[in-house]
Amino acid sequence: MEVALESPIPTYSGGLGVLAGDTLRSAADLGLQLVAVTLVHRRGTFRQHLDANGRQTEAPEVWEPRERLELLEPRVRVEIERRDVELCAWRYRVRGVHGHEVPVYLLDANLPDNRPGDRALTDSLYGGDERYRLSQEVVLGVGGVRMLRALGHRDVDRFHLNEGHAALAVLALVEEELAGCDPGDARELEQAIGAVRSRCVFTTHTPVSAGHDRFSAEAAARVLSRARMRQVEAILGPADLNLTDLALRSASFVNGVAMRHGEVCRKMFPDVPIRSVTNGVHPPTWAAPAFQSLFDRHIEHWREDPMSLREVVSIPCQEIWRAHEDAKRELIETVNREAPVRFELDAFTIGFARRATAYKRSSLVFADPARLEALASSGRPLQFVFAGKAHPHDEEGKGLIQAIFAAAAQLRGRVSVAYLQGYDMALGRTLCAGCDVWLNTPIAPLEASGTSGMKAALNGVPSLSIVDGWWVEGWVEGVTGWAVGGDGDPADLPPAQRDQRDAQALYEKLESTVLPCYYDDPTRFRQIMRNAIALNASFFNTHRMLLQYLYDAYRDAPQAEALDDAYRVDS
Repeated sequence: MEVALESPIPTYSGGLGVLAGDTLRSAADLGLQLVAVTLVHRRGTFRQHLDANGRQTEAPEVWEPRERLELLEPRVRVEIERRDVELCAWRYRVRGVHGHEVPVYLLDANLPDNRPGDRALTDSLYGGDERYRLSQEVVLGVGGVRMLRALGHRDVDRFHLNEGHAALAVLALVEEELAGCDPGDARELEQAIGAVRSRCVFTTHTPVSAGHDRFSAEAAARVLSRARMRQVEAILGPADLNLTDLALRSASFVNGVAMRHGEVCRKMFPDVPIRSVTNGVHPPTWAAPAFQSLFDRHIEHWREDPMSLREVVSIPCQEIWRAHEDAKRELIETVNREAPVRFELDAFTIGFARRATAYKRSSLVFADPARLEALASSGRPLQFVFAGKAHPHDEEGKGLIQAIFAAAAQLRGRVSVAYLQGYDMALGRTLCAGCDVWLNTPIAPLEASGTSGMKAALNGVPSLSIVDGWWVEGWVEGVTGWAVGGDGDPADLPPAQRDQRDAQALYEKLESTVLPCYYDDPTRFRQIMRNAIALNASFFNTHRMLLQYLYDAYRDAPQAEALDDAYRVDS
């Protein structure tokens, strides 16, 4: 549903879209035969504005596809609410390090023959009501398969459904399997569903219920054709339309996006075998210019082989520190230009940038402002920089932003706090590269993966994080960063007690370990920075992730079984 192609193209909302874009960039670098389908989102996600008190307002992020994309000739139609909606496609070319291209097709319903309401179906990312959302998912899933065929992609081996938003693609594939068959024959329908299942891969990205689209049977019947409703009922039974459930039952390979997330998913969906492929990031996209230059001087093939970043262990720590100073200087200049606060280059800087929503707990570090003041008053200056958008309907998320603004006002003159508006890819790289430590405080186990810490590690920025998501795998205490609390802390505490426990653990780690390391033992801190690159960035990248998908999910089943028997490989 979302893909981050470039920072100025607003076809993404957050981590899911950025991951999709990084996946395609690595596919192009690796020379893979892969194509992608999404929607054009003419009004984008939204432009964020924050007033002096942190109240968020939104405006459409309008852009003109013709200025950046290539309009293609084919037109296809999908049935929505018993009428045909015509679609066209725009092409964006993702070009790899050696020139290989991966095409991205962005579907567009803004055509003259469509009704005004239908022309707007591909306008807004995650906008509108239930009907609008389901109609968009018909366009993405059914329209996406039909557009691929119209563009000549008829020999696709695998269809990878990236989150449940794409699940209706299985209905278009079942329709193809049933061509020339009796549509009322239950046996033929069952065989068609089985044939489609063998060709589909499904990745679920969130254990949070709001991330799984559900529609009542009545709403589904209004939007979907009668034939597709029969297909849905054959797969799910006479139940509401849960797109995650539809994808789970229609794929031969299902995975979560980190080892811990895989465990959580297996508890959520005990009847489905779920594996794990841990996410990554695309290093050439997220390495700051200073670090790109550093890697170019010392590691010849890091752009096409990010796993070679482990060779950073041979780079003197002082060179890594100089690259970090350049990246930090860029961040400090950005903060001092964009926020009503003054940051200093030599002050310890903690960064936090991700979607503003309750379970990510962006304001947790301000649970006890007096404790923060005490930390900063010991001759160890402390400053925080935040960024992140709240969904327009997420009042809790908006409240978190306001709470950070209130804490910044309370701490002014003692602890510097900045919140930068308009979080996008460009600002994200500046933040991840320029901080001294990257903070992550989700409610475990609700962080499926989290990739911002991976981007920070690529730039030598260690994480200070709750042990959840990817950090379960990347955390080596005092080597790649630090944990807040412990792995497996009890999750059944009342929310207030849980937050108090985690906040106290965060303050204790800052006071006893992180700040003393930064200010009193710079040699050790710089070794940790180097370790973050060598151990974390060399593994948590989308090149490794895609190769794992190739091995685990994209091969023919007999070959997969033979290799599994030979090597006993598991995610």
